[in-house]
This record gives sequence, C-alpha cells and structure tokens, in this order.
Amino acid sequence: MARITASVYTSHVPAIGAALDLGKAGEPYWQQVFRGYDFSKQWLKAHKPDVVFLVYNDHATAFSLEMIPTFAIGCAAQFPVADEGWGPRPVPMVIGHPELAAHIAQSVIQDDFDLTIVNKMDVDHGLTVPMSLMCGQPAVPHFAWPFPVIPFAVNVVQYPVPSGRRCFMLGQAIRRAIESYDEPLKVQIWGTGGMSHQLQGPRAGLINREFDNNFLDQLIADPARLAQMPHIDYVREAGSEGIELVMWLIARGAMADVAGGAKPKVVHRFYHVPASNTAVGHLILENV
Repeated sequence: MARITASVYTSHVPAIGAALDLGKAGEPYWQQVFRGYDFSKQWLKAHKPDVVFLVYNDHATAFSLEMIPTFAIGCAAQFPVADEGWGPRPVPMVIGHPELAAHIAQSVIQDDFDLTIVNKMDVDHGLTVPMSLMCGQPAVPHFAWPFPVIPFAVNVVQYPVPSGRRCFMLGQAIRRAIESYDEPLKVQIWGTGGMSHQLQGPRAGLINREFDNNFLDQLIADPARLAQMPHIDYVREAGSEGIELVMWLIARGAMADVAGGAKPKVVHRFYHVPASNTAVGHLILENV
C-alpha cells in the first residue's frame, strides 16, 4: 500500500521565485533566506518520494472570482506553469499522477468531503516556488522535476474560506485515501503559504514573529488544538494573508500520530524575516 513518509511546510513568497529566476539568490538580502533550505534540498535527495501531494492556493491564475472552488484536486497528467503577468517562470512543467489523484478524489469524496476535480490547470508561484526551494533551480529545458506532483488548491483568497478544523480533518481523509491505494508508493504531503503577512490596507507589511513561532510550536506538538483556532485570530495576529496557514493543517492532519501513530520526527525547522513583505517559515516532519 502507499504511505505518507513525511510532511513539508514552507512559505511560497512570489519574490523568492523572482530572486531565483533573476539570479539574485547570492545577494546578501536573499542569502539568509535560501540558506534555510540548504539542508532541505539534501534531505529531499536522500528521501526522494514517488509522489508529492502539494497543498497550495491559486493566486487568480487558474481560478478567478467567476469560479472559486474551496478544495480542488489536479487530476491531469501535466500542469503548465502559469503566466502571472510577466511570463511563466522558467521552470519545468509539473508532471501529475492521474491514477493516484483519481483514487484520492474518489476516496475523499466518499469520505464526505466535496472536492472539485480539475483536469486542466496552470499552476502558479504557490506551487512552483516551494518546488524550487526544495528541489533547486532547474535549467530549462534540460531539467525535469524529480517526482510527479498532485496539486491541491485551497481557496484562502476570497471569503468564506475553510476553517482550520475542516482542513485538519481533510488531511486525515487524504491520509486514509493514500493508505488505501494499492501500490507501494512513498508519498510526501506539502503544506504551503504564510506565514504572517498583509499586503494591503493600514496594516500592510505586518509581520508577527511571536505568533509565527508559536504556530510552529503548536503545529508540531498539538495540531488538534491548533486546528480549533478561529479565522479572526489568523487575521488579527497574522494579517489578512496569514489565513494561508490553514493549508499547513491539511498536511499536518495527514501525519501518522493524528491517527494514533508515533509522534513525527522534527527533521528541520527554519524561520526568517523578511522575504519581501512576508515572514518565511519552513518545517520538515518525518513519520517514524
């Protein structure tokens, strides 16, 4: 049977992608950010998954205010890189895993979660920046991502957005779906977005170090309690875009300890301020 071996959590700041694409990663401002992922890239090479289930949010590229799915699973064989207004990032097309994606969709929908099945979708920086951070910056066209990816888009842009509790429960349903797949695949689940940031209004530029680090503490030690935090707390403490952190609860809900297994091993933890107008958080947890 398939199994989830680890979960990865990371911010997906668009300026990080721009810094990589424009060759600015070696500049003093960005060096400190990318240094936090040096270990992660080596770890990923040593613990290469067969598939990554990547939770992210679309930034008005695949979806718009005309159609806003709360949860959307990409079931296509491939996902082109989106043009977000200045051309697609110079990174490879994302290859999907339609068989596992379809199985997860079937299982999770039968587990009473309503998913939107997407068979054609461009993926933006919400997905490609985490891939670059963890896999390194590729040289297109002579490079392919090292594993297939199942994109899972969550609406955290337009209210109403799903609660942390709902996301945590969904992660548990995704774990059950993956474990019922009749093929011995090693799967990682990645939760992306956040941490604290606000991009507009009187509080633009807000970053809350104390909240962010407390969130990381609770995500590791007591995710069930963290999942009860209401939306207003995210907005008040972490800014209007801090609500992206509910996506991390999907990944955390899929870990073995939530279903009575052993506590995960904390392999790596990193936090840095700032990257553009955002606090960057990063965590790797292994099932043991």
